[in-house]
Amino acid sequence: MKTTIINFKTEKSVKEKAQKIAEQMGLNLTDVMNVYLRDFINKKELNIRIEEPTEETAKDIMIALREIKEGKKSPTFNDVDVAVKWLDKESKKYAN
Repeated sequence: MKTTIINFKTEKSVKEKAQKIAEQMGLNLTDVMNVYLRDFINKKELNIRIEEPTEETAKDIMIALREIKEGKKSPTFNDVDVAVKWLDKESKKYAN
């Protein structure tokens, strides 16, 4: 079987937690990712279980809702590069 390497970015804490859980199951992250990839190929769908948001996510949602009420909505973009440049600017001009 020929193999290839896939590199992707994730938060350090996500990787560490996933490694710990995988170890407890007698697996490594390569095993876990291969299972997910094979399932994705076989079913041609992405199965994600949605649960209650974490405390951090709930806080971010509340901040976003407050900013929307304050009129801080991003403009519409047709070009991803323009959108990324806007996100990187410290003084963003919001659309109202």
